[in-house]
Amino acid sequence: MKILHTSDWHVGRTFHQYSTIEAIQQVLAEFPKLIKLHKIEVVIVAGDIYDLTNPAPDAVITLKESLTRILETGAKIVMTTGNHDSAARLGFAGAFSSLAGLYLVTEPENIGSPIKLSDEHGAVDFYGIPFLQPDLVRNLPWMPEDVKNQNHVIGAAMDVIRTEIDKSKKSGTRSIVIAHTFVAGGETESSDSERAITKDPLIAGGVDVVPVSVFKGPDYVALGHIHSRKELAENIRYSGAILHNSFKEASKPRGGWLVSLDAKGLSAVDWIDLPIPRPLVEIRGTFAELLSDPKFEKYCNYYVRAIYTDPAREIDPMVRLKKRFEWCADVLHEPSTIHENSKESYREKIHGKSDLEIIKTFLPDTRNGEVATPEEIKLIEEVIAEYQTGRLLS
Repeated sequence: MKILHTSDWHVGRTFHQYSTIEAIQQVLAEFPKLIKLHKIEVVIVAGDIYDLTNPAPDAVITLKESLTRILETGAKIVMTTGNHDSAARLGFAGAFSSLAGLYLVTEPENIGSPIKLSDEHGAVDFYGIPFLQPDLVRNLPWMPEDVKNQNHVIGAAMDVIRTEIDKSKKSGTRSIVIAHTFVAGGETESSDSERAITKDPLIAGGVDVVPVSVFKGPDYVALGHIHSRKELAENIRYSGAILHNSFKEASKPRGGWLVSLDAKGLSAVDWIDLPIPRPLVEIRGTFAELLSDPKFEKYCNYYVRAIYTDPAREIDPMVRLKKRFEWCADVLHEPSTIHENSKESYREKIHGKSDLEIIKTFLPDTRNGEVATPEEIKLIEEVIAEYQTGRLLS
């Protein structure tokens, strides 16, 4: 059996102020081609199918049309809910969508009941672990009373699944587990686009970590939540998101793992690239360089994060940069040098000074050491003169 392991589709997500609907449509349109090319029999989506629990109509339509095209190839689809998804909204169709080959795993009560598929070598059981919020699953019969975090929840779920795997192994059944959680080793590939998966304030960073050893037993474990691919063990992997959702992910490939099973279990895992509709790039320089340097011309159709290094902030930098980079998504000011302000108190700074001297002292403190220009001094003098004569108030 050949299985395509994907995760974190995040259909309906916005990238800064831009919609990603057209991009996700373009990527998902490649799936039927890949399925036919590689003879894929099952497509896995390991959570975060949508980006919002209440997705917009265009996101729902996009997902429906994409899944339909995949099913038309004859491949099956196994999807679990992630922390971005609404289990109730996705799960309502599960009772009858399985008749068409779409299996939605949304109910934690059914963790020990696998989706049973088969190939020429026999049975393959797919165990889906939907996203489990500890506070909401305490009353399940297989959940320990003192459950506190993802580690406890996933550990209890895997104990249930391992019991079933051990029973089925006697008949040669192979097994796949799908889970959406944060597993130790994945932190090196995490980014700022991943939402915390626990609300426990006692856990640093809002996320607790599940040990890799928890997933001992299955032939393959398809993980979701981390947005970059990661191999934690030969048979335990993250596939990453299928779109770039953060500039920290810009250099990371997008795609999925092609998992091959033979009669004995896992036989091979290979990477399949997916298209990147609009690449991301982070560019750095003075504001003048960003606006005119020819070396940046090739990024005009990229999503751009522009970092300008001038001492002082620019006025309306995004508006001005968009004239060159239509898809500029983020602008940061990171001065190449930092001016160290005087440690004098405000009273000491202004003591005995004229209005003009006070303003000339104030400007460098607020503009990273940049003093007033002759033109600015002339303007300030005019404003002060108008104020002193009363004309500014009239």
